[in-house]
Amino acid sequence: MVPQVHTVLCSRTNPVDIPHEWYEEGDLVIGGIVSHIFYVFPKLSFKEHPSRVFIDIPVVMTKFYQHILALVFAVDEINENPKILPNATLGFHIYDSYFDSRMTSRTTLDLLFKSHHFVPNYICGNQKNVVGVIGGLSSDTSSSMADVLGLHKIPQISYGSFQRAMNDQIRFSSFYRMVPNEALQYQGIIQLLLHFRWKWVGFITTDNEAGERFLQTIEPMLFKNQMCSAFTETIDYHLHFTGSLHDALHSFLQRISFNNNAGDEIALNEHRELAAGFDITNLVTFRNGSYVRVKVGRLDPQAPPGKELTINADRIKWHSGFIQEPPLSICNANCRPGYGKRKKEGEKFCCYDCDPCPRGMFSNEKGLETCARCPADQYPNEKQNQCIPKKTNVLDFGETLAMVSTFSALLFSLITAMVLGIFIKHRNTAIVKANNRSLTYILLISLLLCFLCSLMFIGMPNKATCPLRQTAFGIVFSVALSSILAKTISVILAFMATKPGSRIRRWVGKKLAYSIVLSCSIIQVGICALWLATSPPFPDVDMHSMSEEIIFLCNEGSVFMFYFVLGYMGFLAIISFTVAFLARKLPDSFNEAKFITFSMLVFCSVWFSFIPTYLSTRGKYMVAVEIFSILASSAGLLGCIFSPKCYIIVVMPELNNREQLIRRKM
Repeated sequence: MVPQVHTVLCSRTNPVDIPHEWYEEGDLVIGGIVSHIFYVFPKLSFKEHPSRVFIDIPVVMTKFYQHILALVFAVDEINENPKILPNATLGFHIYDSYFDSRMTSRTTLDLLFKSHHFVPNYICGNQKNVVGVIGGLSSDTSSSMADVLGLHKIPQISYGSFQRAMNDQIRFSSFYRMVPNEALQYQGIIQLLLHFRWKWVGFITTDNEAGERFLQTIEPMLFKNQMCSAFTETIDYHLHFTGSLHDALHSFLQRISFNNNAGDEIALNEHRELAAGFDITNLVTFRNGSYVRVKVGRLDPQAPPGKELTINADRIKWHSGFIQEPPLSICNANCRPGYGKRKKEGEKFCCYDCDPCPRGMFSNEKGLETCARCPADQYPNEKQNQCIPKKTNVLDFGETLAMVSTFSALLFSLITAMVLGIFIKHRNTAIVKANNRSLTYILLISLLLCFLCSLMFIGMPNKATCPLRQTAFGIVFSVALSSILAKTISVILAFMATKPGSRIRRWVGKKLAYSIVLSCSIIQVGICALWLATSPPFPDVDMHSMSEEIIFLCNEGSVFMFYFVLGYMGFLAIISFTVAFLARKLPDSFNEAKFITFSMLVFCSVWFSFIPTYLSTRGKYMVAVEIFSILASSAGLLGCIFSPKCYIIVVMPELNNREQLIRRKM
């Protein structure tokens, strides 16, 4: 800035001069309050004369000199163009604010009244009034200017930042701000930190209201974006800005520590000679898990500037060249894949330990530092650093368990068909006619269907098989149990009808047997119809019961109706067992009740053990349990009831006649 010589019209008693100003005459004068020179101002004191306010060598902020040149250049361009201001010239009067709000008020008054004797409201110079003022650079200087200019209705154009609290103030009607408010600057800082992935940052602010406001605003924004402030240092605004920045950074370096590969820490305060001899105003630190690289410049003009060093364990290694990639700023190294964050007690959330991911969770190499659950159709691999697709869990026909079940079902179906064929072929023999031949056929056909029903439980569930699995099995089994119950009741009624004068004889016959089978079966049909009408079974997928497999199953729809069907079959089995047990010792030549008693004992044992086993298994093994229960209970009925009869029919046919049966009865 070029000092100008002025003719002072007012007397100058005890002057407090403004040493830096630039004035050019013109018909219209634009004022300018810039921030170019930095002085160290002492604290206010009444023990010394104000003329001694400047006590230190000024520091020139060369970057801000462009603001002065921009104003001068604009004025020259306007004056050289007659189309912009015809018949008028534009002048300027530029003062420096010295980065101090108190001096800003002083220079603003001097700009308006040109009084080096500091007499406000008296124009003591020969210049014309200013038409407007440009400035200031910071919010506090802009506010100080507005306090003076607003009283005199002089337009003010601010080209620097302005505090948020001033955005809504309307008392400065002549104030115009050219730049966005500080809120956008804060957002810009956050975006910059996010771009470089800096999560562990330090702040050096001025020790005034602006610095406090900055910290109060930026801290919540850091927390929201998963960043932490490593340290906060304040610099006395009235002390030298630069030997202050050095002290703040030096203090910070003495407090931080660096991690090495072995997990030990090397505190920089143990290497004070490292920090003491370097100019750390250009210091950059970053961490890459095992080392810290520092870019420093030597104060001594004899160590070369722009070097790099690596602090690793107890070694300090110098490097040539410069850092080419953006440094990472984090509290500690990112967790390796398969590990997640665990908060350190007493530390900010940016500082954490890394623990292995819990079972069923993962973290991958993409920087996911908190363990997460895989999608429902995937599960973590052994290292828990990625998700892999789950296997399909279904009792398919190609599996060994399904092949054994299919073979068993077909074998028992063939045996049942052979028994039925034998009984049809020998239908006129005494042993087939005994205990109601028609009920025997019904029982054998229902057992054949029971064996075939088990095949519907094998393979991928679909909309057709799921509703038919349980309902068809429940109805067919109920028919078989109803036939056994009818057979048992027929034995008891036949014995009671042989007594002289018994009236029960009229109840003995096929009509009663058919009525028992039909009525008991219709009840189960009604239960199944209600089940299908209200909440039928449907194909479903279970992704959560097994950690590494997806279970394809038939959802029962209504669990209550499922157990209702099983409960009704259990009721028929218990009734049949009770009646057969009571009739087991009746004096008949071929009493079928004792075989039915044993078969019902097998049937009930199988299904009572089925329920806890069924509930304790998952996936295809649950289906296999139900198939086994169907095959075992059906085979028990087939073997216990019909094997003795088939033995007599096939092996000892001489016993299969009425005379032998009567002789044995006698």
